[in-house]
Amino acid sequence: MARHIIHFTGPINSSTCGNLIATCSKVVQQGAEILQLNIATMGGECSYGFTLYNFLRALPVPVHTHNLGTVESMGNILFLAGEHRTACAHSKFLFHPFHWTLHGSVDHSRMAEYAMSLDYDLRLYAQIVAERTEGSDEVLDIPRYLMAYPRILGPREALASGMIHAIDEMAIETGVCQWSVHA
Repeated sequence: MARHIIHFTGPINSSTCGNLIATCSKVVQQGAEILQLNIATMGGECSYGFTLYNFLRALPVPVHTHNLGTVESMGNILFLAGEHRTACAHSKFLFHPFHWTLHGSVDHSRMAEYAMSLDYDLRLYAQIVAERTEGSDEVLDIPRYLMAYPRILGPREALASGMIHAIDEMAIETGVCQWSVHA
């Protein structure tokens, strides 16, 4: 099977979202039968994380995701798009509260909109994690981690919680087609 590897190493934002979509489209057009997405990210913007999750789930080829070292915050949603998910033995997953940076003055109406968006994003994030880790030995308390009590999962905890299916270094074979998306 023709496997292509995309290394995603950077924040989740408008630029990397567009670049990852374009790169995945090229990979599929070039006949990839499996897309392996190696991820190292500290997370980023919710809107682009959910967009990438939906895009990757809609691709016509299986997507495998691999934690190269650290997958944090919104990176967990990107990671969970994989049908088969792995992590290196020396890696971590971080769940922590959302935060927004506000610029300038904000009126009551805009503040209410921001609060509503944060609440919706939290529910959507928790729903995706619950769906993708269903049936695992340990159930992750995502609302708790996203509101006040951050949590780091090492590879063994990620395995028990269903975040990953295996701990694997995912050696790269000679000659495999590789792509890169970074900040």
